[in-house]
Amino acid sequence: MLTWILLALVIYYAGVFLPPLFLLPRIGIMSYLGSRDADPDPSVHQARAERATSNYQENLAPFLGLAVLALVVPNADMDQAVLGAQLFVLARLVYIPLYLIGVPVVRSAAFIAGFVGLIIMGLALV
Repeated sequence: MLTWILLALVIYYAGVFLPPLFLLPRIGIMSYLGSRDADPDPSVHQARAERATSNYQENLAPFLGLAVLALVVPNADMDQAVLGAQLFVLARLVYIPLYLIGVPVVRSAAFIAGFVGLIIMGLALV
């Protein structure tokens, strides 16, 4: 379970640093290294990266809560919890690039798969 928690956090932090990378070519290295008090309006891909990161942040909290509960609840079905964690992490790994590219239906399917992973993790606690 700890491996999947760490992978989820790695994906999250990669996503945190993704939106500013789309800004670098537009403002140049010297402006990028400065205080950037007035950033330009985000490009389409930068705005998508910001929304994907925000969405991942919203879903990371329940995932971490369920993962920690699976570790501490004595009667939790750990195999089922790990399966749910795997599904969540892998679905989110697929979801972020699909969101950046702008694929509508498959992106939603990946989101739903991640949500099903959270449900599986929750059921492992019952």
